[in-house]
Amino acid sequence: MPGEVQRGLEDVVALESRICFIDGQQGRLIYRGFDIRELAAGSTFEEVSYLLWYGRLPTRTELAGLRQRLEALRSVPEALSRELEALPVSANPMDVLRTAVSALAVFEPEETAPGPSSIGGAQRLTAALPTILGEFQRRRAHLPPLEPRPNLSHAAYLVYALLDREPSELEARAIDVALILHADHELNASTFAARVTASTLSDLYSAITSAIGTLKGPLHGGANERVMEMLEEIGSVDRVEEVVKGKLARHERIMGFGHRVYKVEDPRATILRGWARRLGEAKADLRYSELLERVVQVVHREKGLYPNLDLYSGAVYALMGIPRDLFTPVFAASRVVGWTAHVLEEYDDLRLIRPTSSYVGPTDLSYVPLGERG
Repeated sequence: MPGEVQRGLEDVVALESRICFIDGQQGRLIYRGFDIRELAAGSTFEEVSYLLWYGRLPTRTELAGLRQRLEALRSVPEALSRELEALPVSANPMDVLRTAVSALAVFEPEETAPGPSSIGGAQRLTAALPTILGEFQRRRAHLPPLEPRPNLSHAAYLVYALLDREPSELEARAIDVALILHADHELNASTFAARVTASTLSDLYSAITSAIGTLKGPLHGGANERVMEMLEEIGSVDRVEEVVKGKLARHERIMGFGHRVYKVEDPRATILRGWARRLGEAKADLRYSELLERVVQVVHREKGLYPNLDLYSGAVYALMGIPRDLFTPVFAASRVVGWTAHVLEEYDDLRLIRPTSSYVGPTDLSYVPLGERG
């Protein structure tokens, strides 16, 4: 008989991994042995991507080589662009992203085969996701067609693709840090979905399509959008107490607080809070930082909850002018590195992921022929 059911697989150890470690008691996030605080302070998204894929930090030459590969892989096939143009501009951007990744596998089958060679597909997807999002956003926002910009870093290119402008040095670094912080987070729902798909020996692109579909769910992705909606509802600092306590009284969830793993403040939230304030100061617009500071005080006093990454990421994106329904796709444009790293690891130690369930239905019913059922 199956053992005790752990709803949501909470605290169930499903596999061994060398990619990411979360110390929920101490509030630490580790990528391949390196604390996220050090990586956010000194590295770049490209460097962290290399680390997650290859298991070590790159040399200067290796990092330059990866940057060149990502730049070379940004463009998408014309046939895919035409397919994206046929989608309605009213489409959910996550649906567009999911469709595009699935379709890209058809145009580039050589990148899809499961195994070590899938590293090429991992780099291709990482490079192409900003282009896919940029082409869709530009069409619906009536912006000029996307042009190659090989001189831009991955983070700066993402901003350019979405907003048709180069970011300032501060903005580029803020987005770079946000991408680093979102790159991986152990066996979250979308990463687990990707690994389950990969464990069947399906291809990399199918695994990432599974991950994107999972991230679309509002209980996984989209929390930062809900945070921004809450800030709009609050409007001013003097209304924080009233609105937050009202939501708590109605047993509504305050998005951006609490975490399944962290029992203290999410270290990513600590880092991104500072970047949200820096961006606000540079733009002479501290309303988000001031509102969030007061919300944190009230929620912690009333419920003892700590902020997570989602509380501040939306403010960073909003201050840069990124449309709210692109917040989760931007998340995907970062997490694709972690997803693909986990898929590659799954291929290295393949075992079909097949948990069991505790059946609670009847077992002794007798079949009644159709003609005798009245």
